[in-house]
Amino acid sequence: MPSPAVPDRPVRAAFVGLGRIYDLNRLAYRGNPDVEVVALVDPSEDRRLERQADWPDAATFESVDRLAAAGLEFDAVEALLPIAHHAEGVSELLGNGWHVNLQKPICNDLDEAVGMAAAAGASGRHLRVMENYVFYEPLRRLKQVVDSGEIGEVVGYHLKMVASGRGGWNVPGGTYDRQFAQAQRGRGTLLFDDGWHKLSTALWLFGPVREVRAWIGNTEVIPGIGVDAPTTLVWEHSNGVRGVWDITLAVDMFLRSDYYTNDERWEVTGRHGFARVNRCTARGLQEPSLEVYRDGELRSHHALDDDWASSFRDSGRHWLRFLRTGEGPLLWGADQALDVLRLALAAYASNESGGIGIDPASLV
Repeated sequence: MPSPAVPDRPVRAAFVGLGRIYDLNRLAYRGNPDVEVVALVDPSEDRRLERQADWPDAATFESVDRLAAAGLEFDAVEALLPIAHHAEGVSELLGNGWHVNLQKPICNDLDEAVGMAAAAGASGRHLRVMENYVFYEPLRRLKQVVDSGEIGEVVGYHLKMVASGRGGWNVPGGTYDRQFAQAQRGRGTLLFDDGWHKLSTALWLFGPVREVRAWIGNTEVIPGIGVDAPTTLVWEHSNGVRGVWDITLAVDMFLRSDYYTNDERWEVTGRHGFARVNRCTARGLQEPSLEVYRDGELRSHHALDDDWASSFRDSGRHWLRFLRTGEGPLLWGADQALDVLRLALAAYASNESGGIGIDPASLV
């Protein structure tokens, strides 16, 4: 087991970025004896004041520069930065001697990501790219079923994702502005940003991918602004398992959700049966979150913790325990995050080349 990153005391942590996703990431820190929140950083005074109600004893700062200049002693940063600022921001945070738990995706481009991984290595600090989906209990149980051989040798894997425009929580306009700016750079909201989770679960379930083919569409949602759907990805893992991912945009569909209006379903088929997760972020299917079929019998799992927010809580707790105890793996460390990024970029390369097969490992 690796040595702990933090001495035998609670981790002293700072939040850098206090936007919408903070409401989910903070869940790992509430009532957690492994951590003490000592600082909050955001350029918005209103957000700083609002979030300080969660941590009355935390100091607040409008920038990382001011945080660093304050001389406050702490160990780790929960980095909730816009994607376009990840490469520069993370290098700065690591350079200040802080461990970093970063929101996905790691960044936009492979060269930037390689530089971030190198910066982490040079600093002697941990860079983690948080992946909450692999802590979502129905998906964890799906993996247990698959790995146990209960449904037999895997012969197919399918993921369906429907994004809608109605329902869910309020998302600040600035968030959408940044997403649209990302799309203008060729990094779509559905495939690259939210889709990072789906590509992560594919690698987590079945290991490295040796070939991916993609057909990436575009739907204009407001004049001059498009969303990357309909889109279809197919891929083959090194172990021979093939996956298909269907991305659909249904702008006028209402989806019940406490979070984003995104309906996701996973189904793994084996030689003797199948296992499927019926929902995650939204509640499109009001069925048990996990169902397992074998030899004519369907078993439904009703008592799983299928609140999407719980996956953020458990992922964050895993990070904080890792810093305290060294117990891993990180899920994801920088090297594993590079694998996810290569898979996403291989999909773009395939689409740009007319759908030919691309090996993610060929991207250097």
